[in-house]
Amino acid sequence: MNIRQATKNNARITGELALLLWPDHAAEELEKEFSELTEDPAAAIFLAFDGEEPVGFSQDQLRHDYVEGTSTSPVGYLEGLFVKEACRQEGVARKLVERAEQWAQEKGCSEFASDCELDNEISLRVHLALGFTEANRIVCFTKRIGESR
Repeated sequence: MNIRQATKNNARITGELALLLWPDHAAEELEKEFSELTEDPAAAIFLAFDGEEPVGFSQDQLRHDYVEGTSTSPVGYLEGLFVKEACRQEGVARKLVERAEQWAQEKGCSEFASDCELDNEISLRVHLALGFTEANRIVCFTKRIGESR
């Protein structure tokens, strides 16, 4: 398994993998977003290859705002992680996260964080298996203002 940092030339590949994780988005939208992220010094995308076949990615960024459960800034943040089903349970996610942590450390971070939805039990188990500890559980609220009801 080979882990490489994505470049602008990998935007299509990354967008296709991301579409498997976030199917409610448009492929063009994801490709554009990942193309822009590859040029952002506060972001990194890592691709996992089995030979020349892309099998997974991690999207990572530096967060300077408060990150739940941390005490430093910036914090490396795992924004997205995906491994094709045929390659799961082979350490691919671990290698992607380890490379992302190395990148964050090179950027001056001493902490690395992530999140998942409360009902995403698979993601919770993956995070715990990758060495994350649960910092908090929250329920977020929103409401519209300034509109007649």
